[in-house]
Amino acid sequence: MRRKTLRLLSALIFFGVFYLFFWPVSIDPVAWTPPEAPKLEGAYTVNDRLTGVARFGSGIGIGPEDLAVDANGWIHTGFEDGRIVRIAPDGKSSKVVVNTGGRPLGMRFDAEGNLIVADATKGLLKVAPGGAISVLATQAGKTGFRFTNHLAVARDGTIYFSDSSTRWGAGQAIADIFEHIGTGRLMAYDPRTKTVRVLMQKLQYANGVALAQDDAFVLVVETALYRIRRYWLKGPKAGSADIFIDNLPGFPDNLSANGKGTFWLAMYTVRNPAADVLAGKPFLRKVVWRLPEFLQPGPKPYAFVLGLDEAGKVTHNLQDPRGTYSPVTSAVEVNGTLWLGSLSETSLARIKVP
Repeated sequence: MRRKTLRLLSALIFFGVFYLFFWPVSIDPVAWTPPEAPKLEGAYTVNDRLTGVARFGSGIGIGPEDLAVDANGWIHTGFEDGRIVRIAPDGKSSKVVVNTGGRPLGMRFDAEGNLIVADATKGLLKVAPGGAISVLATQAGKTGFRFTNHLAVARDGTIYFSDSSTRWGAGQAIADIFEHIGTGRLMAYDPRTKTVRVLMQKLQYANGVALAQDDAFVLVVETALYRIRRYWLKGPKAGSADIFIDNLPGFPDNLSANGKGTFWLAMYTVRNPAADVLAGKPFLRKVVWRLPEFLQPGPKPYAFVLGLDEAGKVTHNLQDPRGTYSPVTSAVEVNGTLWLGSLSETSLARIKVP
């Protein structure tokens, strides 16, 4: 009996080791070297300025990842079940505008009052004031969108938007970041010609998008590289790209512009030391990928929003180490109020602009 038990135990250990080290996985990670994470001091000094946020629109749905406010002050947001809902300024009533049948993420209004939506699975959409929905684009050239994520609308109507990955789709962000092969893109949709141009590619999880006050440049977040890239649209640098801000202390998510020279950057959480250690070890990343999800390095609940000026300097630093409302995935300023969205919370949140 004892021998049988030992044999069974040996077999289990053998198969456990075989599974962890040799079982096929869906990711094929590459090695990379992250910069040393900045300390939470100076411009990033720990504080509790986001602990006092007020929840708004509780119980309407799960995952109001981004938001847009119309001319009448109604707040529009999308939920994980595909609904786009508008909420009264006082939060006392709400109405379903449309259900995209996908996962609405980034959204902004254009000059005609249409709600332009980056839907993770349906592509770039337009929702008319009456609720009629139309598909603007689902591919660039012969490459379809896999993870349409965020957008910004220029004065001339051009829509700049991100496709996080041409390999991984909605709900697979961790796979893209873990693999780190860089298939994200920044694109521009011209409503006059109804065509899509690829401005930047090989981005490491392309995410939030925002425009400068004069539309001289467009920013795109590279979540998996802890930075924001800038693509010049006007002037002597037009058509070229550079780094707007590098080595951020967290995982940058969505980005918005207040039209007065401030960009609001929502960060999903702070940097994870274990993730940085694994960056240069693709084999070990495969091993970790085979582990049960609860044993993998996961995001720490931590609310974090930065304000940046148009030169890339930090002007505002808002944190809540307890993550009372987290993860914060968007921050949008409207008339002195900073509205916050979240990929998994059951409400929006708001706080006075510091």
